[in-house]
Amino acid sequence: MAGSVDLRPVSVVIVNFNAGDKLIACVKSVFEYYSAAEVIVVDNASIDNSIGDLNIAFGMDERLRIHKNQQNQGFSAACNIGLSLARFDNILFLNPDAQLQNGAMESLLGVLHSAPKIGMTGPLMTFPDGREQAGGRRLIPTPARALVRIFKLNRFAKWFPGLLVDFNLHQQPLPEKAVEVEAISGACMMVKRAAIEDIGVWDEGYFLHCEDLDWCQRFMEGGWMIMFVPDAVLVHELGWCSRDRKIMVEWHKHKGMTRFYKKFFWHRYPSVLTLLIISAIWLRFALLMTGLQLKRMLKKSRE
Repeated sequence: MAGSVDLRPVSVVIVNFNAGDKLIACVKSVFEYYSAAEVIVVDNASIDNSIGDLNIAFGMDERLRIHKNQQNQGFSAACNIGLSLARFDNILFLNPDAQLQNGAMESLLGVLHSAPKIGMTGPLMTFPDGREQAGGRRLIPTPARALVRIFKLNRFAKWFPGLLVDFNLHQQPLPEKAVEVEAISGACMMVKRAAIEDIGVWDEGYFLHCEDLDWCQRFMEGGWMIMFVPDAVLVHELGWCSRDRKIMVEWHKHKGMTRFYKKFFWHRYPSVLTLLIISAIWLRFALLMTGLQLKRMLKKSRE
């Protein structure tokens, strides 16, 4: 429990890019609810005042360290920089637009160390209104599952539950205790250093998005368990840091999805199926961009 003398120390790695005052709230939630933590903020060349404001708020706290990149190196590369600076063997990767709730750190750590082969734990991610977000507990999006998702075939799951399964599990009943899952969200991952040393660091071939799925896939392939911990709660203001760069974010998301499928499924599935998935990914991107352009044209015509 918080406040006891035997707390496991945690290195919290936060990658920041123009998170504004959300970064301060994030760091505050760590220090407020878990005293045995150091916070390493890796800033990807932000142009707002988030780092300056963070220094004003916590600059005198020796538990805070800030590393400033001269350019935006991407999420994976920044996570690896933070990892290289981390002093402790429990590492929490945390988004700056997220806030840990009371007891979350203890719950994540408790489950992480409840079995030798548990390598990663993740929380129940909610919107500020308490609704569960997608992504906190997932299946790996295999080519078959991806097709279901891309073409929204999961709407027919009640008639074909075994075939048309959605890889996001947030609409299923919330488990009463920690359960093993195939993937969690990179917005909040508690990881053992021993598992990282075995599996390897984040793949820096991803700039933004899908790097968390990549890591989860590699953890599973290496025999490490990933656990979803429902009594560890994280409030996540989804998309806050990417609110002003939607096109760039979508580009990297779809590029990351393409890399993920080529890396893990190209040689496991018929090449025709993988090519179909990749084609569907970029068709989806084209449709999104077309829709965004139409919205802009419509908005301009009304002005």
